[in-house]
Amino acid sequence: MRYPAITRRAWLAVLGLAPWAVAAQPVLLRTVAQSGAPVKYAPGDSARPGLCAEVMGAVERLDAGLRFEGQRRLTPLRRVERMLAQGEIDVFFCLLNTAERARQWDYLPVPLYRVRHVAVQRQNDPTTLRGVAELRGAGLHKPVLVAQGSVLAQALRQDRVPFSDAARSDVDALRMLMLGRSDVVYGQDMTLLPLLSLPEFAGHLRLAPVAFHEETQYAVVAKHLPPLLTRRLLQALQTLEREGFLRDLAERYRQP
Repeated sequence: MRYPAITRRAWLAVLGLAPWAVAAQPVLLRTVAQSGAPVKYAPGDSARPGLCAEVMGAVERLDAGLRFEGQRRLTPLRRVERMLAQGEIDVFFCLLNTAERARQWDYLPVPLYRVRHVAVQRQNDPTTLRGVAELRGAGLHKPVLVAQGSVLAQALRQDRVPFSDAARSDVDALRMLMLGRSDVVYGQDMTLLPLLSLPEFAGHLRLAPVAFHEETQYAVVAKHLPPLLTRRLLQALQTLEREGFLRDLAERYRQP
């Protein structure tokens, strides 16, 4: 789908900047890519480089004075959080919001896409999870697996579901599920669905027919980022939301 183009001069006017303000040298914003989450970042896939990577590219096209560096550097989620909190990176796309995280960095209030909490089971598992009570029961037998650093663990804790975050990523969690270390992997639909089509998992694992919770992914900025840059990022995202780009992009990534 094509979207209405905004001219460079009009965009600068929206930002309250003179045309010469970004003409010389773009501002470089440090970031990284999350490893183990190909729906968000897949640097080696030219057709589907990742939803969050594509959002960054769209922001760069809207505001030629902003450039992101480091988006091909795959980094575990826990390390991403430390880098944000310690000011080693300036911005990150995309994160779920929690009170603890919001104390460490700032969320830009534009919803990038929504995710559903889902569960994966082995294909030959005779049980089918249809609610939290059954999920809790499965966890009492063997702790439910969730990827390290995932805030989805908070939902499991609130629902009193025994869990383990021993898996370094969703891929590792699925491999542990295959080996019988657990009977359930808990994660995000848009992250887990593409993984289930990989040769090592296809035909062996299945998605439970229920969504346990829904949450929204956002872009975040480090506390040290100057307000002007935060405002430019926010205005770019607001434009992408208004033009329907974010909605259509999320729908495309929901397709297998």
